[in-house]
Amino acid sequence: MKLVTYSVGSERYRLGALRQDGSTVLDLATAARQMSNSQPDCLCSMQALIESGEQGLDTARELLQSDSDAVVDIDKIILHAPLPRPVSVRDCLGFSGHFINMVRHVVAGGRLKRLDELLQKTTGKTLAHRMSPGAWQRPLYYFASTALVGHGAEIEIPAYSQLMDYELEWAACIGKKGKNLKADRASESIFGYTIFNDFTARDTQMFDMKTRFGVQKSKSFDGSNVMGPCLVTRDEIPDPYNLSMWANVNGIEWSRGSTAQQDWSFEEMIEYLSSSETLEPGEMICSGTVPTGSAREMGREIVAGDTIELNVQGIGTLTNTLVAPMSYQPLPVWQKA
Repeated sequence: MKLVTYSVGSERYRLGALRQDGSTVLDLATAARQMSNSQPDCLCSMQALIESGEQGLDTARELLQSDSDAVVDIDKIILHAPLPRPVSVRDCLGFSGHFINMVRHVVAGGRLKRLDELLQKTTGKTLAHRMSPGAWQRPLYYFASTALVGHGAEIEIPAYSQLMDYELEWAACIGKKGKNLKADRASESIFGYTIFNDFTARDTQMFDMKTRFGVQKSKSFDGSNVMGPCLVTRDEIPDPYNLSMWANVNGIEWSRGSTAQQDWSFEEMIEYLSSSETLEPGEMICSGTVPTGSAREMGREIVAGDTIELNVQGIGTLTNTLVAPMSYQPLPVWQKA
């Protein structure tokens, strides 16, 4: 199933499922009341459905296969992030190719690109290996904001940034509570998948990284984290590491890659993250950016007015438009010593 969280106008969030034609959404709670004059608790929200496990999914599947008329046209609703407020969001460095590209084109300013390519060809190592060897030893990650927006939302460029970027990623949603999980069984704990756009203020990121505290305000602002357009249940994607990924800017393809390029699988991430730590239903684990999945690693920029479309095969298209802030206002700076 392709599950969505949506609203009509200013109404409360509703839980829905995309019908096969993709143009209409079934309101699951309303459909349940039509069939049995009652509404199961599992249909109150996406989080409730995730926590209900297979029993809740079976209920939703039965409703989707019914002849209920509790449907609404998709162009008449607002699609929110499928899980509007996840338990947590962790963004991993799942694709080493993106890291290598960013070091070559951004950190080294492109000056050492040919030398780095030669180094990789002759030794199998790159400048990125030297900068962060741990990225090839463990699936590195950071905690991201849980304040998500969804498909169609306008993303206001933060007032302190003059260099924005998109990041083409996808994400897995945890569906079962677990601790000390092993990769060969970890797929059983995945509820489903969605698309993730990790909007980034690149100029601010340079300062963040120099502090050695990781990303901060470069990836933490209203609209920085976008998920959608739906949450696809795991059974709908039997071969998750063979999906095409691409990004269009103003209708023109800028990025293309595949989940096959992912060095760390979600299952390996789950094994690492669950070591001596309990993972809860509703936690989101993001893949990191696919190689060429951002503008900056290709020497390009996005600006106010640009429309960015992220696509992942089998999931859909996540679309957002950048809008300019009222005025430029740099982040405050204090001198504390």
